[in-house]
Amino acid sequence: MTELEGRARGLAASGARRILGIAGAPGAGKSTLAARLARELGPGLAVVVPMDGFHLAQAELVRQGRADRKGAPDTFDAAGYTALLRRLREPAAGVVYAPAFDRSLEEPVAGSIRVAPAVRLVITEGNYLLYEEESWAEVRPLLDEVWFLAPDDGVRVRRLVDRHVRHGKEATYAREWVARSDEANARLIAPGRARADLVVE
Repeated sequence: MTELEGRARGLAASGARRILGIAGAPGAGKSTLAARLARELGPGLAVVVPMDGFHLAQAELVRQGRADRKGAPDTFDAAGYTALLRRLREPAAGVVYAPAFDRSLEEPVAGSIRVAPAVRLVITEGNYLLYEEESWAEVRPLLDEVWFLAPDDGVRVRRLVDRHVRHGKEATYAREWVARSDEANARLIAPGRARADLVVE
């Protein structure tokens, strides 16, 4: 962690607003690492803005017939996410409010995260930061550095199942969801590893 914290501090100390991306498959530990880095650097210096805030609302997924694919690339507002990243690159524009994702509701919540002009490092984390299809291809050029988390797959899958159970899914259903949905998304995400600035195993 000391090495990663030092690397993040180096970005934050560059003088200009920087955006660090943390990518990886579902359950890789992206949100945990992002939160820890922000905590170590301090709220005045670093803020976490998760990609998951751009999940489409459940009602919209149902309307489109995509509710059983939640988490796939086309169940996010990728264009909205890239628009936010462009705003975040211009701290002189004033305070920017970003959405978060509430896992207890399984819904995005607008205006949840305050990014003040003084913040030097925005840490954004999500599955598709290195994905190259459609609007997602616009994300990577907006990030100063991207790390790819690659833990042991067995550990990662167990974490995922446990997380789904903690948030209300029955264990059998959670295992089926992970095998059918999360792991399909993991296979889409895997090629991005080759485009990362740093792979964390």
